[in-house]
Amino acid sequence: MSVDKENRERQTVLVTGIAGFIGFHYAKKLLSLGYRVIGIDNLNPYYDVNLKLGRLKDLGFSASQLERIAHEEYIVSRGVGELIFYPKDLKDRDAVEKLFRDQQPDYVVNLAAQAGVRYSLEKPYAYLDSNITGFMNILESCRFLSDRVKHLVYASSSSVYGSNERMPFSVHDNVDHPISLYAATKKSNELMAHAYSHLYRLPVTGLRFFTVYGPWGRPDMAYFLFTRKILENTPIEVFNHGDMKRDFTYIDDVVEGVYKVMLKIPESSDSWDAGNPDPALSSAPYRIFNIGNNQPEDLLKLIRLLEENLGKKAEKKLLPMQPGDVKETYADIEGLREYIGFQPTTSIEEGIAAFIKWYVMYYDVNR
Repeated sequence: MSVDKENRERQTVLVTGIAGFIGFHYAKKLLSLGYRVIGIDNLNPYYDVNLKLGRLKDLGFSASQLERIAHEEYIVSRGVGELIFYPKDLKDRDAVEKLFRDQQPDYVVNLAAQAGVRYSLEKPYAYLDSNITGFMNILESCRFLSDRVKHLVYASSSSVYGSNERMPFSVHDNVDHPISLYAATKKSNELMAHAYSHLYRLPVTGLRFFTVYGPWGRPDMAYFLFTRKILENTPIEVFNHGDMKRDFTYIDDVVEGVYKVMLKIPESSDSWDAGNPDPALSSAPYRIFNIGNNQPEDLLKLIRLLEENLGKKAEKKLLPMQPGDVKETYADIEGLREYIGFQPTTSIEEGIAAFIKWYVMYYDVNR
């Protein structure tokens, strides 16, 4: 499905978690194509809020606007395109409902979440507030604007595969054995979304993201943490003694995939068989896909690439596996490839080089 520029300029996309890593990049993509974008983010301090504010500044908000952001219902970007930002929390039901009534989004892309597997061991209630209550408010608002919202796309996670060991991870496999609360909340999102799709015929697509990385990334991710510690001459913590693999997926590939998914409205599957149910299909207008690089890389290779791009060796502190973590992730993306022609094009060598180039510039690193 294609959308010409004139039609794009008449359509509004709500992006939740717009000050987050993926939400920020996705908003930039939409604005470059001429969409009207509404963003919402609570700017929580899970990681450096200044980085989130930096992303908003890059989207066209001025320093003075961001300084008084806590006192505004919303602010309007002075950058390219029409962008309105609401500094609100998705768990605030009244605020979410008002935003939907006022802005009447055509598409909703829910990228907001309390992220982090290990953090869910320390702050479990943060995951219920954001990932369960917040998502419920999105679903309810979409329901009551069902004649307007064409499609809800939401972020799930590769973490839902939990203790599964069959590789690559397939959306056709059972995912009923999460090993962290974060994963359990993401699985819950999938179930909640399917129920609303079934009950109210709301078109919904879930995307299980696999280790997204790149410029403006999350500081709690391994590649970001390692970069900072290598530059500080601080030992990096390497879990499972380095015997780990991740399906590192570059941000530009992810954004392109999300955009193509948004434009393809799901329908009931002709292949659905209630006697032999496939987790990836439904009699409702609902789909679920992996979005990954389809090529897991060794953790030690990631470290080597960081060292090469930084021109410094890492001091490694080898540790056992952490609770809630998994040894390997590997996405089967055949479903998404057939559905929208999704094909990642960025190698980890290219992606890490681009990340380091951004990191050095953003943090004004002298090497």
